[in-house]
Amino acid sequence: MARLLDLVYALLLIVVLPWYAWKAFRTGKYHQEFWMRVTGRVPPRQGERPCLWLHAVSVGEVNLLQPLIEELESAHPDCECVISSTTDTGIALARQKYAPRSVFPSPLDFSWAVRTVLARVRPRLLVLAELELWPNLIALSHAAGIKVAVINGRLSESSFRGYRRSGPLIRRLLFRIDVLAVQNEEYANRFRALGADPNSVYVTGSLKFDGASTDRNNATTRHLASVAGFTNTDIIFLAGSTQEPEEQLALETFQAVAGDHPRLRLVIVPRHPERFDAVAALLDHSGVPWQRRSELSEKGAISPSVRVSLIDTVGELWAWWGTAHIAYVGGSMGSREGQNMIEPAAYGAVVSFGPRTRNFREVVAALLAAQAAVVVHDGAELARFVRRALEDRDFAEQTGQAAQQLILSQLGATRRTAELLSACFSDSVTD
Repeated sequence: MARLLDLVYALLLIVVLPWYAWKAFRTGKYHQEFWMRVTGRVPPRQGERPCLWLHAVSVGEVNLLQPLIEELESAHPDCECVISSTTDTGIALARQKYAPRSVFPSPLDFSWAVRTVLARVRPRLLVLAELELWPNLIALSHAAGIKVAVINGRLSESSFRGYRRSGPLIRRLLFRIDVLAVQNEEYANRFRALGADPNSVYVTGSLKFDGASTDRNNATTRHLASVAGFTNTDIIFLAGSTQEPEEQLALETFQAVAGDHPRLRLVIVPRHPERFDAVAALLDHSGVPWQRRSELSEKGAISPSVRVSLIDTVGELWAWWGTAHIAYVGGSMGSREGQNMIEPAAYGAVVSFGPRTRNFREVVAALLAAQAAVVVHDGAELARFVRRALEDRDFAEQTGQAAQQLILSQLGATRRTAELLSACFSDSVTD
């Protein structure tokens, strides 16, 4: 089976290699650790401490791991946690957040790459965030006596239908997973229907709720507000995790209402670093005075005429949300099907997002049911939402408070997940 998968992966790699090379040439980033992914020759782990390998796809999942790692290391002070990620931005953030722990790019699912990583890292437990069901990685880990867990698991209806068509293959794969910790009972039922061992499936809730800060006075948020020159009388409208054309819509909204509200400030945080310069060009063309986060002096004064900020750094969005009074969560008017709206809701911001939020459908349903967020379908609706949040104090206070209370009511998934992983890890050490 592994050889057949290797052949399929090799054919796919040949097909995508021209695109990959073109992206590497344009961005200068995709080639950096490409061969490490193909060969699995990650830095070998030193020492003999029992190891727990956590894998996160990208930035969102990397951030998700922090409270879980803290819980696990507290319960198992002798363990060594190592972290992998699929994307370069995820790797960069993990190295920033989790140093001096080992961080490396996840291997492609070739059998030789997986075997090499397992030999070099020597984990006792492999933890996969959300739904990273790589057949060779799971099968070879299981064959090597390594426990495998999926955390914060989710399985959409479309993914369920796709996996169901594979029949015995998905059943065999799921039976090799020791712990399936999923976000809700609906997902649990889908995993069971695909053939997962019912005794391995647990409903723990979503880690994304636990990972969100509810304290606007946290040190990082206070520091960023100071660097940006925000005052207590400013009202911050933040458009975060944006993609094209959401930056344009946010800018047009700001221009439409700023004249009537001189204390309004706009903060734009694009989802992808490669778009920073394109958004900067958009702001230049608008004629609106603006500033880059990367160019802000830690001690320099900000001109009062500068009311627009472009955040061209990675890994700070969670803290920037703490400055926001009015929020638009991006990726929801484009093709990405939404980004994380839990973070601004947890701070009690007045939250909005577009109609395309499939990746967070359960969170969206809960927020809308609690009248804790607003869906906007276009730029005109976004402008009306921002104006109402500025001018209708009751609406702003009630919506923000409802959002924060909803998040507070959902806490506890990290503790439940950590208890499951801790038991599994203990079993792996004594085996």
